[in-house]
Amino acid sequence: MNEAQQPNFLVIIGEDTGRLLGAYGDLCATTPNLDHLASQGCRYDQAFSTAPVCAPSRSALVSGQYQMKIGSHHMRSTLVEAPRIFTQELRDAGYYVSWPTKLDFNFEPQHGWRDDDELWMERLRAGDMPDQPWLAFVNIAVTHESSMWPTKKGFEHPPATHDPDEVTVPAYLPDHRRVREDIARHYDNIAELDREVGHILEALEASGEATNTVVIFLADHGRGLPREKRWCYPAGIHMPLLMHWPAGIDAGTVSKQVVSWIDIAPTILSLAGVGIPDSYDGTVFLGEAAQEREIAFAGRDRMDECFDRVRSATTVQYHYIRNDFPQLPWAQRLSYMEKMPTMQVLRQLRSAGALNERSGAFMGETKPPEELYERACDPDCVNNLADGSEHEGVRKRMAAHLDDWTASIEDLGGVPERELVERGTVTNRMEEEYRQRLGALPAEHAIGPPTTLLEECEVQAWVKEQKGG
Repeated sequence: MNEAQQPNFLVIIGEDTGRLLGAYGDLCATTPNLDHLASQGCRYDQAFSTAPVCAPSRSALVSGQYQMKIGSHHMRSTLVEAPRIFTQELRDAGYYVSWPTKLDFNFEPQHGWRDDDELWMERLRAGDMPDQPWLAFVNIAVTHESSMWPTKKGFEHPPATHDPDEVTVPAYLPDHRRVREDIARHYDNIAELDREVGHILEALEASGEATNTVVIFLADHGRGLPREKRWCYPAGIHMPLLMHWPAGIDAGTVSKQVVSWIDIAPTILSLAGVGIPDSYDGTVFLGEAAQEREIAFAGRDRMDECFDRVRSATTVQYHYIRNDFPQLPWAQRLSYMEKMPTMQVLRQLRSAGALNERSGAFMGETKPPEELYERACDPDCVNNLADGSEHEGVRKRMAAHLDDWTASIEDLGGVPERELVERGTVTNRMEEEYRQRLGALPAEHAIGPPTTLLEECEVQAWVKEQKGG
């Protein structure tokens, strides 16, 4: 244990995992190690990513600043000048940082943000971590969207132990065999993730460092299914957060406080006794400096070659979404997403007119400008209350909160990406990378624009054409 008694930090991220853990009441999940971690520490029930996709989400998590504020909101773009990230603050304060796996921050971190990029688990098990406070990071990729595909080059699926007939299909997806198979495959992957977490926790226990180490487990966003990953519904942004720290968290704690991934960096710095930069947007949620948060904010912008802009605000009771381009369908063609069997099933069933009102809503020609859901009685968020007079007051309050937030961070989502390139904020990845991916759906699956739209100006032109002007 380090002499200064500053806590160590062990940060584990599960890719595309979603909130599908036994600790959260999911009866299909096989997650004994994560469930045990939750039982010995704190399970946060109201934790949210700032984006439903990896690079913008991770950008906010490590920089302590909303992605829409610093210009890293598109999936993917690259900032010309990287912000300082929280590990630099830790290193300046004497911490050792071992970060061997995935970055994907929408920027290349500044020099000096980590000490090594070597796998650290065996060092930890042997008690060979540095004789100073440390942070060790690991990203577990087995649950990534691409691992849900029936075949993936170079990837061997974990044993198939979850029965497709036993999984739960959310109301917004069709109850179809291939959908069930995708979901079951994801549970198999989560079980493998849990086994890897078990090995990490065993190594930590063997090291003798467990008492003074803060273990943090979270997911970057939801699983890679339609209306989950890439979309600002709870399934895309309402995530697991488990924390274990014998020196500071009582076993079996369950927290109902709202936490955002924007709060992770300032909380780690606070627990380490390190000053929090004035540029940070989050609040500390654990320890003596903890503050209460009422609302978690999130958003999505361009996803690879597919433009859209959505912002959301979530409280314990309500989930509010603003679709800035309601004329665009949710299910625009996105080449990566089209590889998922569930997406293919949705296309086929829509063409056949075989979707019901709920499972077919995602395949509509347009989407509503605003959405409002009461979370407790509508966990799948399929009953939009935004147009009803009964919830008009709630809708207005949530909209006002969202307006205040976007103004406070000077949200860059409304600035055309090409202008951000001209300003020198981001590099131009549109022409040589994403424009090459544009394409049309087969005629029988046509929905929305004839081809994918990459830029806001193209969307505006298409909307104008649809209006006959």
